[in-house]
Amino acid sequence: MKLLHLSTLALGLSLTLTGCSKLGSLSADNFTVTPNPLEAVGGKVTATIDGRFPEKYMKKKAVVSVIPVLRYDGGEAVGQRATFQGEKVLGNDQTISYRVGGNYTMKTTFDYVPAMRESQLYLTFDAMQGKKRVTLPEVKVADGVLATATLLARTIATATTEIAPDAYQHVIAEKQQAQIKYLIQQSKVRSSELTTTSVTDFVRTLRDIKADQRSFQLDGIEVSAYASPDGNIGLNTQLAEAREQSASKYVKDQLHQVGLEADLDSRYTAEDWEGFQSLVSASNIQDKEVILRVLSMYKDPEEREQQIRHLSAGFTDLADEILPELRRSRMTIHYNIIGRSDSEIQQQYAADASRLSIEELLYAATLTDDDAARADIYTTATRLYPADYRAYNNLGCLAYARGDKAAAKAWLDRAEQIQQGTTEVNTNRAILALADGQVAEAEGYLASATTARAYNEVLGQLLIAEGRYPQAATAMAGVSSNSAALAHILAKDYASASRVLDSLSAPDATTDYLRAIVAARTAKESKALEYLRAAVARDASLKTLAAHDLEFVTLFADSDFQQIVK
Repeated sequence: MKLLHLSTLALGLSLTLTGCSKLGSLSADNFTVTPNPLEAVGGKVTATIDGRFPEKYMKKKAVVSVIPVLRYDGGEAVGQRATFQGEKVLGNDQTISYRVGGNYTMKTTFDYVPAMRESQLYLTFDAMQGKKRVTLPEVKVADGVLATATLLARTIATATTEIAPDAYQHVIAEKQQAQIKYLIQQSKVRSSELTTTSVTDFVRTLRDIKADQRSFQLDGIEVSAYASPDGNIGLNTQLAEAREQSASKYVKDQLHQVGLEADLDSRYTAEDWEGFQSLVSASNIQDKEVILRVLSMYKDPEEREQQIRHLSAGFTDLADEILPELRRSRMTIHYNIIGRSDSEIQQQYAADASRLSIEELLYAATLTDDDAARADIYTTATRLYPADYRAYNNLGCLAYARGDKAAAKAWLDRAEQIQQGTTEVNTNRAILALADGQVAEAEGYLASATTARAYNEVLGQLLIAEGRYPQAATAMAGVSSNSAALAHILAKDYASASRVLDSLSAPDATTDYLRAIVAARTAKESKALEYLRAAVARDASLKTLAAHDLEFVTLFADSDFQQIVK
């Protein structure tokens, strides 16, 4: 019985071996993988596999499926299979000639997980010879996944968020204008003109400046007098000059009464042709375009003045509405509003913050580098000015900077409730979405933030997340940040990456790690080790990352590298 049993086993083994021998084994020499090592791009690991079935390999009734499997510690990912058939198989798959063999190309994609940094890509086979299943040995074709693009998560963590700015100015230039109108061919200032709103506001401004010379600073006064362009040039010159003198006297009298001294700049214009054109253009006069076109043909003032008088006879609107407005003197006060100094703002905040404007409060936050103090100021601003979105947005920026994404989202939501569609909030929401891997959501937010100061950097980060490296590098041209350096590294522009890294005003551990990658890729091994040592000295968590990073592990096998990452 034992002999019979052994005989049966031998027969079965013979059949199995025969089945294998009909197709034979494939080796790594039959396949080329691109890229090799594999690379994480946009959260995916994509491979192109070029294979060849040798001559007389694919039996005419054989069907072979090639199945990529990426194996890593704790799991594996199965890719898309490609199926090939012999010449006598009725099917829709690629047919491989038995006599000459055949080449093929297949693509496969895996969802990236960090453990894939140390992985092996195998090709497994599902083969049939006629109706019999054939076992083919799997073939290892690639080792590891280069995951440099995933450093985006670290660079986004320190991304430049969009602070909503204050509009505070220490000195604000202002002006107050008034106008005195005259009767035709007269230069006397009528008492009725001195009670108009513009003139009374003019005088009130002078008094305000005198009363509070700490807050107001008089910069000078202008007087400009005019005559309408419908009189002869000699008369108009005399009128304009006389009107300039009467208006200047009025201003000097008011300065004397108030008790102020000021530089007085006075001038006159004999024929106010520009004013005439402006008023006619803005009027409802029929055929105004014709009037202006005709008058513009006359360059000589005397001829133009005659034509204006002639047209005024036919167009009563010119005589009744336009020309009287040009018989005038314009008085302008130039002054500055002086705001609190930096120290005064800080003192007032400490004494009673409620007496500060929202602009002063937001500005006060820029006077300190202490994030806790800034948070206190912004919180105070939300209490005193709850209808202004900016302090809420800025609290979101501070929360993001300290790594509290939940708090950042809550503050940004509050800001959005107060005022929808602001550039700052949309920019920060885009950054937050990228930090959470929500690329499509980030793209939507960024589309509404094209005027943001940080737009180019966030756009570049978005393009990196999408795996569009050359476009990311272009978008971040001129940007100095770790993200910009990463974009240039991924685009293989190492000179630009180095320039960006050298330009950073506050380099950190990620900066040193990126410098190590640039050095490793440009065959500067000693520099790479130097930068890597600096990176892990700043942030010990980078040891684990470096120990499994194909940027380094395939380059360094020496004790120095092992000493750094142990």
